[in-house]
This record gives sequence, structure tokens and C-alpha cells, in this order.
Amino acid sequence: MQNPYGKIVAMSADNSVATVVVEAQSACARCAEGRGCGAGLLGGQDRESTIQASVGANVRVRNGDAVSIALQPRNILRASFVVYGYPMLGAVAGAALAWQANLGDLAAALAALSGIAVGLAVARVRLKATSCLRDFTPVVVGRMAENV
Repeated sequence: MQNPYGKIVAMSADNSVATVVVEAQSACARCAEGRGCGAGLLGGQDRESTIQASVGANVRVRNGDAVSIALQPRNILRASFVVYGYPMLGAVAGAALAWQANLGDLAAALAALSGIAVGLAVARVRLKATSCLRDFTPVVVGRMAENV
């Protein structure tokens, strides 16, 4: 997957954090082809996003620069697990508990839906944790040759 790119619209006073506008279409070539993971279904794909990104240690950028941004690969996997894994685990646990209690199909379906809701709540709490936010903050990794 290609790193998303965007344009810096503001910098912090110490140049350690950049506000970057990223167009949804540029975020992922796979998404642009209509074969993405589905992450943009709820948020809409036809608009641009404004994000805060840390500036890499050896990267020199200023307002108006086109930049490439990234997450560390291990953080992408962890973020995927938080967003997709917790709700999936909740659904499986809810359905398994209903099956174990021999409650029937309707109860199993309702328990699975309840498990998804619990999983989403756990994911939301986890994503708001300070350490999680620090790990999942994108980093400006380079300047693009031409402006976007």
C-alpha cells in the first residue's frame, strides 16, 4: 500500500506537528479502485480529511508543502485489531454464550449484536487512551517532489 499524501496547511510553533489535508482518493490506491477494506464506508470517500501529524526527526517541511504520511506497520496492524478485532471478538463471545446456554437462534443473534456493541465500546475507550493516540498518530515521513 502506498503512503497517503497531502498538503500542509499549518505548522506548530516548534515545527514538530503539522496540520495536513489529505484527499480521500489519494489515501489508498486499492480504495481508489473500489477494492478497499471498507474503512471509508461510514465516513464517506469523496471528501478531504484534515489530520494532525508529527513531523519526522530528519524531515524539513513548511506550510504549503506536499508530504507523504505514514504509520509504522506494526501500528497499522494494532489499529486494525482494535477497530475490527474487538467488535468481532464481542460478536463471537456473545453468540457462543447464547449457544452454550442453549437459548436458540434469535437469542444467539441478539447476543452477537450485543457483543458487537460491547466490542465497539471497548474499541472506542481503547482508542481514546493517551498511549494509543500517541502510537496511532501519523508521521510526516517525507516531502513530495511536486505539490499535490
